[in-house]
Amino acid sequence: MGLLLTVADRLTETLEPIAAQFRGMNLPEPITHWGHPLMMGIVMFAMGTAAVSLGWKGRLAEPSDEKATLLTNHKRLALWMTTFMAMGYSGGLLSLVMQQKPILESPHFWTGTLVLGLLGANGAISMSKFGGGKPELRTAHAYLGTAAFGVMVLHAVFGLRLGLSF
Repeated sequence: MGLLLTVADRLTETLEPIAAQFRGMNLPEPITHWGHPLMMGIVMFAMGTAAVSLGWKGRLAEPSDEKATLLTNHKRLALWMTTFMAMGYSGGLLSLVMQQKPILESPHFWTGTLVLGLLGANGAISMSKFGGGKPELRTAHAYLGTAAFGVMVLHAVFGLRLGLSF
C-alpha cells in the first residue's frame, strides 16, 4: 500500500463497494453488460438528435414565436441530455468496475470525457447568454454542439467495440 495508486486504481477502489453491492443483486449478465450502452444509446440518439435538430431549426428560422419555441425547447432538452450524459458517464465507469474490467484505458472512456467537456463548454457559452448576444458565440455554440454530437456517435462505435471485446 506504500506505492502510490494510479488514478484508475483509486477510482476503481472507490467504486468497488458500490459495484460489489450491484454484483450481489445477481442481475442477469446481459443487463450488467449491455444496460449502460442501451440506456445511453437512447439518450444519445433520441435526445441528442432532437437537441441538434431543434437547435439548428431555431438558428435558421426567421424571428417568430416558432423560433423562440424551438430555441426554448432546444435549451431544455440539451440541459436534460447533458445531465443524463453526466450520470451515464459515472454509470459507465461503475459498469466496468462491476464487470471487473479496466477503466480509463479505452477510446470509449476518452471520447466520453471529450463529449462531457464539449457539452460543458457549450453550456457555458449558452449560460453567458452568448457573451451578451455576440453572433460569433452563437455560431461557435452551434458548431460546437454539432461537433459534440459527432463525437457522441464515435463514442457509441467505440462503446460497441468495447462491449463486444468482453
